[in-house]
Amino acid sequence: MADNTLWVAALTAGTAVLASWVTSRGNATAARLQAQAATEAQRLARQREARRAAYAEVIDKAVAIGELYWKIPEVTRIAEPDARRVELLQLREQIRDVYAALLRCVQVVTLEGPDDVAEAAAALDRATPSTARLMRAMAEGDQSAERQLTEETRAYWPAVTEFIARASQAIRTM
Repeated sequence: MADNTLWVAALTAGTAVLASWVTSRGNATAARLQAQAATEAQRLARQREARRAAYAEVIDKAVAIGELYWKIPEVTRIAEPDARRVELLQLREQIRDVYAALLRCVQVVTLEGPDDVAEAAAALDRATPSTARLMRAMAEGDQSAERQLTEETRAYWPAVTEFIARASQAIRTM
């Protein structure tokens, strides 16, 4: 009888040790998986915030350029040629400065991705009119430059809208 008690005690102790080992392995695996999941969630949150900020900057600069484009007809209606020329050249400089900022933002979006948003940002850049050349020609009295700039700015807003749509979709699907 004592012999069986010893075996039962040994078997119970062995089972307890094995159960403890299996539990600790399971807990360690669960902790590792939980840490990996938390790390991935943080990475995705940082990536989403970086993309959102980059997209917002592009939109901000694109709208700023658009607002400057809306001033062009107002400036072209200035009757006095010298005043008109000065205003056109000043507006041209403002557009150039905002365009430089837009270009930097487009490059950040190209880095941040995803590819379809980067393509939309590049298309927005390509849709930006040849403002510097055309506004200089307008300042010198070239009427065809004014018509050409008007036509080119019409293609600009659909590109802005397309970028916003793709950026919004990319943020929602992250």
